[in-house]
Amino acid sequence: MNEISKIITIGPLDFDVTLMAMTVLTCIIVFAFVYSFSRNLKLKPTGKQNVLEMVVDFVRKILSDNIPSNEVNNHHLLAFTLFLFILVSNILGLVTKIEVHQGEQAISYWKSPTADPLVTLTLAAVVILLTNYFGIKKFGMKKYFKNSYSEPAKFLMPIKLMEELTNVLTLGLRLYGNIYAGEVLLTLISSFAASKGWISFVFAVPLEMIWQGFSIFIGGIQAFIFVTLSSVYLSHKIEAEH
Repeated sequence: MNEISKIITIGPLDFDVTLMAMTVLTCIIVFAFVYSFSRNLKLKPTGKQNVLEMVVDFVRKILSDNIPSNEVNNHHLLAFTLFLFILVSNILGLVTKIEVHQGEQAISYWKSPTADPLVTLTLAAVVILLTNYFGIKKFGMKKYFKNSYSEPAKFLMPIKLMEELTNVLTLGLRLYGNIYAGEVLLTLISSFAASKGWISFVFAVPLEMIWQGFSIFIGGIQAFIFVTLSSVYLSHKIEAEH
């Protein structure tokens, strides 16, 4: 079965409706989580505030392990937003699956946004661009490019520029590959459950539950890895002064 997203064409442009809808839904869930858990903040946190502060402290710890402590406050909101967006995106495709079958094709209306390379590569590109921006903001254009691309020798500049591209590819494709593979396996287990009647269903249900639990764990790990690598790339830019 060939699974595709719902695509609409407006003029010369194609729009992936499924991907757009799931990305917006992810943003709504992240906003609702932060908004709900940050109401009635207290000096001595309890209940939902505890959960929110645990996530904030976890992300700040990632940053403090990789960038100077005096820079953590400048970048923790970006890292916090990235972590929550990627975590929710990774898990969203595990909630349910909505497909409309048309012949040999299955049009998917529900999937993890990060199970699409366009989303993960875009996230990676934004991170790399922002790290360069923060480096320029800290050191100034001339000094930043001298430290980052001309040192220790100018002939290394093409290699360092190539490294920026490879950072985008590795950061984005690592996330995409792990989440996409998880969703493919869940689809295969679901297909197996429906293939042989109640016998296959009995065997497939516990297998599906086990793999969903493992996929949630992988989704959290991948969000952690993405933010960790992003903070490492950031450290290279804002510590470029020699």
